[in-house]
Amino acid sequence: MKTDVEELTPTRVKLTVEVPFDELKPNLDKAYKEISQQVRIKGFRPGKVPAPLIDKYVGRGAVLQEAVNDALPELYGRAVEESEIFVLGQPDVEVTELEDGTQFAFTAEVDIRPKFEVPDYDGLEVVVEDAEVTDEQVGETIDNLRERFASLTGAERAAEDGDFATIDLVARIDGEEIEDASTTGYSYEVGSNSAIEGLDEALVGLAAGEDKTFTGTLVGGEHAGEEAEITVTVQSVKVKNLPDLDDEFAQLASEFDTIEELREDVRVRLGRQVKLQQLSEARDKALEALLEKVDIPLPDKVVEEEVDRRNQQLEQQLQMAGMTRDDYLKEEEKTAEEFDTEVADAARLAVKGGFVLDQLAVQEELNVENEELSEYVVTQAMQMGVQPQQLAEYLTQNNQLPAIVSEVLRSKALNLVVEHVTVKDESGNEIDVDAVQRELNGETAQAEDAAEDAADAEAEDGAQEETPEETAEAAAEEAPAGEAADEQDAKTKDA
Repeated sequence: MKTDVEELTPTRVKLTVEVPFDELKPNLDKAYKEISQQVRIKGFRPGKVPAPLIDKYVGRGAVLQEAVNDALPELYGRAVEESEIFVLGQPDVEVTELEDGTQFAFTAEVDIRPKFEVPDYDGLEVVVEDAEVTDEQVGETIDNLRERFASLTGAERAAEDGDFATIDLVARIDGEEIEDASTTGYSYEVGSNSAIEGLDEALVGLAAGEDKTFTGTLVGGEHAGEEAEITVTVQSVKVKNLPDLDDEFAQLASEFDTIEELREDVRVRLGRQVKLQQLSEARDKALEALLEKVDIPLPDKVVEEEVDRRNQQLEQQLQMAGMTRDDYLKEEEKTAEEFDTEVADAARLAVKGGFVLDQLAVQEELNVENEELSEYVVTQAMQMGVQPQQLAEYLTQNNQLPAIVSEVLRSKALNLVVEHVTVKDESGNEIDVDAVQRELNGETAQAEDAAEDAADAEAEDGAQEETPEETAEAAAEEAPAGEAADEQDAKTKDA
């Protein structure tokens, strides 16, 4: 087989492949066998029809076409491998010559990753935010916890901001009630601005049994975007009462005996969060600093596919949130043109980042070990709340493992960059990224060990009391691994 490579652009090539006809023999044999199973000729069982009869009744051309279609993927793959190019996406293939018994040739145009070398990245310096936990942050976190333990009591007065009102809503357009925009017994926090525009203003000053009609734009359902006359009727008004910030609250909301112990635990957990954010920021900025040193062309088609992927992802998220694209743009205070420009810029940066990390992995001869792949799958499975074996089977069946290998390899390449970058916080302090990572990993390991010890102790106690049937029922009701791992990381109890 002979392969010539013509560079159409720095990111697209044309392969011209010539194949001796003898190399098609296995594919021809396979084609005859498959066609023989399909045709029905008197005197011959399916699969036993001789080749000459297939040529006579079906046609040699049909056999050649079947053989070529079967051979092309393997021949194209060999041509790519021999040419030592990194292809992107599917090729545009055209059979240019097919002479029975003599010659077969085809061309394939395909996008490729541009050829370049990653420059030296020693000496790069990035600045990240300080890993500081303020008293205000601790207070805000504890206040959020108090909100979860708040109680509601009835109030014999008109509704005010911060109250909870039980309301009925009736929406009408041209006097006709819109059923999917009407509801009864709906509990709503006055002043939260979390429902239809104009509702909060209408509720303030209304007492139980009173109603008010206002005009608002419907945000969902068949009539979304249309103006309607909306009547809100208040059934009851309730006041939210927050628990006192004392030792009794600490015992109610957590495993701690005093409010000071609770505050300290919150501070420690917030400290872990800001350190994780600091590490993530260091990785992002290290990659940004490296990309600034690299100037490479990008395939338009690959960038367009990344733009489409990001837009589809946004549409799915908006759909789940019950929002339209216009709602999102209004909330972000952006025009459609500004948003499209941002998405295109982000897509180009993502594609460029992938190319640079891929090339760096090649230059540094990085590879992915089976243990690293297994660790990635286990981590993803925990985050998704599924069993690792279940996720591994899904990835294998859907041919997703090559993409996972690429993702792990890129992560290793980025880790290498971070190791060579000087990271400082805004206060000018140099940060030992490895030390911070080891510290965080150590905390996680201690938490997991403690949880395992507690689980073992509980299992030993329960084994003396539970019947086999009770044990099976308990096992069937266990939370997924991901949820358990999340719970181990926080000492504060859920409301």
